[in-house]
Amino acid sequence: MNIKRAKKEIKDTIEAYLLKDEYGEYVIPQIRQRPVLLLGAPGIGKTQIMEQVARECEIGLVSYTITHHTRQSAIGLPSIAKQTFDGKEYAVTEYTMSEIVASVYRKMEATGLREGILFIDEINCVSETLAPAMLQFLQCKTFGSHEIPQGWIIVAAGNPPEYNKSVREFDMVTMDRVKKIEVEPDYTVWKEYAQKEQIHPAILTYLDTHPASFYKMETTVDGRSFATPRGWEDLSTMLRVYETLGKEMDREVVVQYIQHEMVAKDFANYLELYHKYQLDYQLEAVLSGHIDEILLKKAAHASFDERLSVINLLLAGCRESFADQLRSEEANQLLFEQLTLLKDDLQQSAARNYSSDRISGYVSECNSDCLADRIAAFDDEYEKKKAAGLLSREDDRKYRSVIRDLESFKKEIPASGNAWSWIKEHFNIRQDALEESYSTAASQLEHAFDFIEAAYGSGQEIVIFITNLNSDYYCVRFLQQYDCERYYRYNKELLLDERSRSIEARLDELNLL
Repeated sequence: MNIKRAKKEIKDTIEAYLLKDEYGEYVIPQIRQRPVLLLGAPGIGKTQIMEQVARECEIGLVSYTITHHTRQSAIGLPSIAKQTFDGKEYAVTEYTMSEIVASVYRKMEATGLREGILFIDEINCVSETLAPAMLQFLQCKTFGSHEIPQGWIIVAAGNPPEYNKSVREFDMVTMDRVKKIEVEPDYTVWKEYAQKEQIHPAILTYLDTHPASFYKMETTVDGRSFATPRGWEDLSTMLRVYETLGKEMDREVVVQYIQHEMVAKDFANYLELYHKYQLDYQLEAVLSGHIDEILLKKAAHASFDERLSVINLLLAGCRESFADQLRSEEANQLLFEQLTLLKDDLQQSAARNYSSDRISGYVSECNSDCLADRIAAFDDEYEKKKAAGLLSREDDRKYRSVIRDLESFKKEIPASGNAWSWIKEHFNIRQDALEESYSTAASQLEHAFDFIEAAYGSGQEIVIFITNLNSDYYCVRFLQQYDCERYYRYNKELLLDERSRSIEARLDELNLL
């Protein structure tokens, strides 16, 4: 199955394992909760989806790569203890707590989360001395003599033997005690994730036309050559930083991430063309509404690959604006919630210290201590969620943005006058700026339609553009707010065309019969 379906299976498993009956007991007792074993090629996202699952299920996550551990750190160190049997004292061997089990308890203490996932990566690549402990772990959910706490679900991951010389095959007895999920690379599924994470558009455009290059694993006389989703994502991050620094990325840099000579060379050549199209077509100016007739003719007579690149460059420009707009709206909404809580804090403080006829005046004064307390409470909430791993990278930025804004209010608020009115006024200024940026983003989409219609008419290029708009996370969310007449019209026409083709195909089948 693909990684998206695997993620759903894991979430469904967690929901089932954590279901409790009317007495507060797990419906599936821990002994019957089979560990989940993910098997799949390296670099396809097995580790990453665990972070997403834990965050979305709001449970803890403790991750270990077991190949980094010795037998002693995994099961604990031996120690001599005294025990009495039949009135006679004996020296017996006990073990200190496993470092891995101790980490679970530390996570529970730090976050307050009593349930979670214990994720063990590369579980089938352990050393010979540690292999029996891993089999015991999967079968009995213990490391040495210490059990995994109730409510913590075991998920393990490993690579098939063809990808790793160190792989050890599990016997049937062990495999009969796990819930095995085999994961295969799938570009279509990864693209959904990539668009949400804003993977560089040059990479997505290249892979749209070269999907076979998304995942490659080949053995040659020079060793193993490979291109993986992990490699493409890391390359995207570096590519964006290079652009910020004004540096050029060539094949020698690409091959450091995409360790397949032919794919790296091919992408490096495409990247050069991609940057050339950016300059040639002046697409930033196009999205601002300045469309040159010469460029329209050039676009109309370009090759299909060049047309596809232009469409994707336009889409990337719109997507960047949509993403910025939506992130700003979410941050502003979170700021609004904190200001609402601040007003409640002020009213409660006023009720404790003033008579009813002075409460509104006290709120207007906006006691700085209340604002400082609100900032401290929000910062504490942020730190707890961050420690628990419940914040995505975007959530983290949103929280830090709001903390910065509240600190700015505290610093700039006037010493005299109606301070609460000052806060409301500055919040409204932010709202006005948001509405202006929303209008800019909407106009960019309209200008993109203007260019595509003028250059290509209603041909396949508009179909590609609409299809990508429909599949992109940020585009779909923005279009839920913005009523774009041409977007809905073209969608309706495409739907009618699909229905027509379906009816024609069905008639052909009937005629054959």
